[in-house]
Amino acid sequence: MTGVQRMDITPLHWIVFIVAVLFFLALDLGVFHRNARKVKFREALAWSALWCSLALLFGSFVSTYRGFEEGTEFVTGYIIELSLSMDNVFVIALIFSYFRVPIAYQHRVLFWGIMGALVMRLAMILVGAALIKQFHQVLYFFGAFLVYSGVKMLLGKDDEGVEPEKNPCVSLARKWFRVSPDYDGQNFTTLLNGRKALTPLALVLVMIETTDLIFALDSIPAIFAVTQKEFIVFTSNVFAILGLRSMYFVLANAIEYFRYLKFGLSLVLVFIGGKMLAEMWNLHIDTMASLYIVAGIIIASIIVSFRTAKTHPDPSLYEDEDDDDEQGGDGSEKSPAP
Repeated sequence: MTGVQRMDITPLHWIVFIVAVLFFLALDLGVFHRNARKVKFREALAWSALWCSLALLFGSFVSTYRGFEEGTEFVTGYIIELSLSMDNVFVIALIFSYFRVPIAYQHRVLFWGIMGALVMRLAMILVGAALIKQFHQVLYFFGAFLVYSGVKMLLGKDDEGVEPEKNPCVSLARKWFRVSPDYDGQNFTTLLNGRKALTPLALVLVMIETTDLIFALDSIPAIFAVTQKEFIVFTSNVFAILGLRSMYFVLANAIEYFRYLKFGLSLVLVFIGGKMLAEMWNLHIDTMASLYIVAGIIIASIIVSFRTAKTHPDPSLYEDEDDDDEQGGDGSEKSPAP
């Protein structure tokens, strides 16, 4: 970097970043979504554009004060995390459908789910970075795991542990706590026969946190293939997760147009895992080249999905439209949760 002194990352930068994130989240829940309501498509699209713009702006900041290489690492990590989060979006849609969560309450669940995800991912990133510093060979294990995960996703066997009826955390919650059969607004607890009990919304939150943990097992090792700098890994993860809520309301009703996205994501995981394993033979793939390859795979899978959806619509994706109407766009509680 010519004429600019390289800025060192200090604990203050971590504190300022985390405080800023908490401020925006509090503003989101306390001001923009204080009352339960349906998030409209245009609003969700605007929020998605805002978070993406902020991520790119932050990447520009990193590039200016930490160098072009780290700026590229941030953008590459952000795209990888955002891409893998897109698969999470459709799983969340299935969870909401299974529990018949009224549309007006979904944003609140996603908000608290993201709060938990930030804490979990920060812990996983710090542990992962510490392991890599002490045992560099752990990167090869991460690489092999990503290749395995990519092949598993390609074969359609990556949904283990995300089915509500098979989720051990949900089963334990039902065993240890009383659970109300009906929703009580957007509350996670209620009174059942005069005693405190969880609402089905609390089980949905447990389910979402569990699935995020499962997805993080893929996404966290994936970004370590790009960089092992904790601050870059964490911030790229945070921006991807923050955009997950609005992305859900944009993409959940457009699943048909992303039918081959999972195929693309599986190729991304295999590529990133292979990139890690290639280091064993001193074969290094440039960060910029990785960015182009990952972005190219994702864009190609989306283009193929769009074209296929227009020429060969999938009737199975419209079978539950009547059920969605029964929920009511206003968030009314037409059906009790199972």
